Amino acid sequence: MLNLEEQVKLFSEQTPDKPAVICQGRTLSYSALWQAVREKAGSLKADGLTDGQPYVFMTTQDESFIVTYLAVHLCGAIAVPLEASTPVERQQQIRDELNGPNTLASFNGNEMVNGQRSMVNGKWSNDKCSDILYTTGTTGKAKGVMISARTWSANAENLIDRLGFTSEQLFIICGPLNHLGSLSKIYPTLMTGGTLYLMQSLKDLGAFFSVFELPFTKFATFLVPSSIRMLLQFAPNELAAVASKIDFIETGAAAISQSDMELLCQTLPHSRLFNTYASTETGIVCSYEFSKYGCVPGLLGKPMKHSSVRIDRDGRVICSGQTLMSGYAGAPELTAQVLINGEIHTSDIGTLDADGMLHLQGRQDDVINVGGYKVNPLEVEDAVSGFEPIADCICIPARHILLGTVPKLLYVPKQGKDVKPKDIADFLKGRLENYKIPLLYEVVDAIKRTYNGKLDRKAYK
Repeated sequence: MLNLEEQVKLFSEQTPDKPAVICQGRTLSYSALWQAVREKAGSLKADGLTDGQPYVFMTTQDESFIVTYLAVHLCGAIAVPLEASTPVERQQQIRDELNGPNTLASFNGNEMVNGQRSMVNGKWSNDKCSDILYTTGTTGKAKGVMISARTWSANAENLIDRLGFTSEQLFIICGPLNHLGSLSKIYPTLMTGGTLYLMQSLKDLGAFFSVFELPFTKFATFLVPSSIRMLLQFAPNELAAVASKIDFIETGAAAISQSDMELLCQTLPHSRLFNTYASTETGIVCSYEFSKYGCVPGLLGKPMKHSSVRIDRDGRVICSGQTLMSGYAGAPELTAQVLINGEIHTSDIGTLDADGMLHLQGRQDDVINVGGYKVNPLEVEDAVSGFEPIADCICIPARHILLGTVPKLLYVPKQGKDVKPKDIADFLKGRLENYKIPLLYEVVDAIKRTYNGKLDRKAYK
């Protein structure tokens, strides 16, 4: 299969007038998209972007992001898209880290791990890095996940084969394009000659449903479980009204409840509905069509064509195949902890049934999964510790009636201080990305700790 940029170039010649990207009433045909990509690549090269160099840029949910993303690849450089709310200090820190000599040496796919070159799928890795996606993974520490062009192609083929992407589809992207969940859908859509529709978010339900007025025969989208719940609670009639146009909906990044699966099946009786297992480190691994085979919580189906799954003696999910990351940028020791003999050792706990289907039971770590984002509670606590009126705190996961799992802050004000939740939220703005700022707060008399002084997270579960 051709890579993404080669496919876009091919469709610019075969179907030049077909819409490739639509955003807020603006449309880029495949020929216009390719022309814009070539012009942007020329501009980036003129500004000094060279082969193998990381290019850090902010994510925008519009056509300019697609153009820049493809242009960086066309230059032979490495795309490093960051969340739009990333503080300026953090942006510069990432640039400095990626341009350090030790990190630059890892981008050729031959990073040294414990004195040896890293192995992927049992072979020495020789894939050039294409993207670096920053995520809070199994250790809770922010990491730059290196992904090669070959890995992206394998992810695309997994999705095309299992979900059935076609040139007729309009795929609606509602989530942030610097995360695997949404970014991975660019590939199968444009590589099959389909059309992308980009939205800022799903906050404007009217804008979401207006997309279905466009002259396309098949619509598809990826929605995290909290977005699905929002649609089911606040716009069930509107969703039912467009049911005949929805080819499929894929969900993932967090657990979807059985009741939401069942209600979604009732609302969209003719749509294909998938629950997918994926992570930035593993790529797109498994998917289960619950609309066809039944609504079972935690059931994520069989591995896709380029992926394999096994369960170790501790019940952890171990993934292998062509969709795995190359490693963490500039962190060979951290890479060695999860990428072992060509397999990714996740912190997920699961089982495989007699049919080879993966059932997920939970996570070993304390990272809080918020609608597809992973929030490190230590990072939140460290930021709050800089707020003088607070004596102690702990960040824990909590349930929100609408949004599902969100960060909650338990805090102890200093004696004589009256600290309101708004005071804390205002302090954290600019210090943390927006999705990391707690939505729920509670004043407590003391924070529970273990005998050696560590925060006792288990006491709050």
